[in-house]
Amino acid sequence: MFLYFLIALCSAILFYFKWSYGHWQRLGFPCVEAQIPFGVLDPVIRTWKKSVGMAIYDIYTKTKEHKFVGIYLINRPALLVRDAHLARSMLTKDFVSFHDRGLYVDEVHNPMSAGLFFLKGQQWKSLRSKLTPSFTSGKLKSMFGTINEVSSRMVEHMQCKLPEDGSYKSIEVKQLFATYSIDIIASSIFGMEVNSFKDPQNEFFAVSRNVNENTYSGVFRGTCQFMYPSLEKFFQRLGWTEPAPDSMKKLVRQTIECREKHNIVRKDLLQLLLQLRNTGKINGDDDDEWSAKKTKDALVNMSVEMIAAQLFLFYAAGFETSAATTAFTLYELALYPEWLQKAQEDVQNALEKHGGCLSYEALSDMKFLDLCIMETTRKYPGLPILNRECTQDYPLPNSDLVIKKGTPIIISLFGIHRDEEYFPDALGYNPERFLNEDYEAAAYMPFGEGPRHCIAQRMGKLNVKVAIAQVLTHFNVDISTDHKEIEFDNFGIPIMPKGGVPVRLARKEKVIVS
Repeated sequence: MFLYFLIALCSAILFYFKWSYGHWQRLGFPCVEAQIPFGVLDPVIRTWKKSVGMAIYDIYTKTKEHKFVGIYLINRPALLVRDAHLARSMLTKDFVSFHDRGLYVDEVHNPMSAGLFFLKGQQWKSLRSKLTPSFTSGKLKSMFGTINEVSSRMVEHMQCKLPEDGSYKSIEVKQLFATYSIDIIASSIFGMEVNSFKDPQNEFFAVSRNVNENTYSGVFRGTCQFMYPSLEKFFQRLGWTEPAPDSMKKLVRQTIECREKHNIVRKDLLQLLLQLRNTGKINGDDDDEWSAKKTKDALVNMSVEMIAAQLFLFYAAGFETSAATTAFTLYELALYPEWLQKAQEDVQNALEKHGGCLSYEALSDMKFLDLCIMETTRKYPGLPILNRECTQDYPLPNSDLVIKKGTPIIISLFGIHRDEEYFPDALGYNPERFLNEDYEAAAYMPFGEGPRHCIAQRMGKLNVKVAIAQVLTHFNVDISTDHKEIEFDNFGIPIMPKGGVPVRLARKEKVIVS
């Protein structure tokens, strides 16, 4: 009887795998051969050789003959969309069929998972509309003083690291700008006074060590959150929680209690969220009122955990992508002296126009720097993939095929942005391609597109632009003679440069900024 049972069990398992990995063939979709048992995630989970984004990019490069191709995330069928025009339609014109990301979220049992990025349907729509006023130009201008103060501390830190005689020294700028970004988030989002350049052991900075950590557990959990949410929900129900969200929740709770006890009002994102909770809305730019006194319109369902979830999202998504974009921009400018000279002149001319002062208005006049950041986010998009879930059956254009409701949709942003079909000399670095329109506009989506585009993209760009302007003002930039093409590490959802981003810097003799 045991032998019969064993044969039946093995037969059932074989039938299950054959059925699961035959999904796309049965529907008539082009597909890649499945690697049992992890599918396209095999180099992420089993061999630990690739990050999720790079594993998906490999599939993108191997399936050039198709506009879309069926893949398997473990045994979960998903559709990889390779065509930029189809991808953009899904994100914009056909948004009603793809309005959710299909990521892990369980706001009832795990409120810290209910960040705006993860929420679904009406919950996402309602919160998005309420949070949108937080990132207007007026709000960012109010926060600019804080951002500029942090950038000045960064310059002082760099000057202490560089030789006084003006000679060059190699600096790993990715970690430098990560520290800068963390301090900005601490100040302009949480209202916390920290200086991680002097005290890298502070409580706020310590949280970053648990975000995108380079451990098998961190890689596996990050992959599950994005690609296999039901498994992540199972882990959470078992009590296998992560330290970073829990630490952030404690920090937020302590800060809120302190503000309410001492009636403290600050011009930061936490204040705006308290205002939303207590008054039901965030005031517009014309209203200079930042207080958060409770009114009859208070959102009773917006808990401390809900506020902490939004702040943790902006923290986790903001510091890594902003730091990487700043570092990659500086690296590419060092590689291309002609672009570096133009960027330096752009910064200098804007500063001279505004009396030598780095201001919000001066920054707005640095137009070439805008092009540089655009080109960097093309070549190195902060998130290498975009996720969506088909929320109602979707007939594919010019095809008899139908994407079924519930199907995960994966868009390889890294693949599309580095595709010669859309961007000539895609592996090069040419900021002026955006002036000459020498690219396919539909393929450029560094912050996503449609209603679910990145809500904080303007703040992210501002942080990056301030950092680059400060570096180009105070330092000479060069590339190491033995530099190599940047490699990407095998962990994290964002693109992680392996070994950091080394750039040679030297003090300038004359600086016009005041």
